[in-house]
Amino acid sequence: MGYRKGYYKKDGTYVQGHFVNKGIKRRKSKKGSKGGCLGLMLIIISTVIISCTNDSNCASKNCSGFSTQAEAQSTFDSDRDCYSNLDRDNDNIACEN
Repeated sequence: MGYRKGYYKKDGTYVQGHFVNKGIKRRKSKKGSKGGCLGLMLIIISTVIISCTNDSNCASKNCSGFSTQAEAQSTFDSDRDCYSNLDRDNDNIACEN
């Protein structure tokens, strides 16, 4: 606590001296700032988990899983997006070797 001296205002009136608190100034905390980081972390973690899940209904097959090229070609023709790994050079011919 400190004592503030009396002073005169611009209009000539005198303001009596009084005690004032010169202690530590407290900062006003923002509402909701405590949970902000936690909420942000939960959003980031859930986004990563959702993006890492494999929603593919395609069977993972490669050329060594087929006995002939014709069998691989018919599988590739049935769903070109799903079995795109059978055609490495993108010429629509599956398992050329």
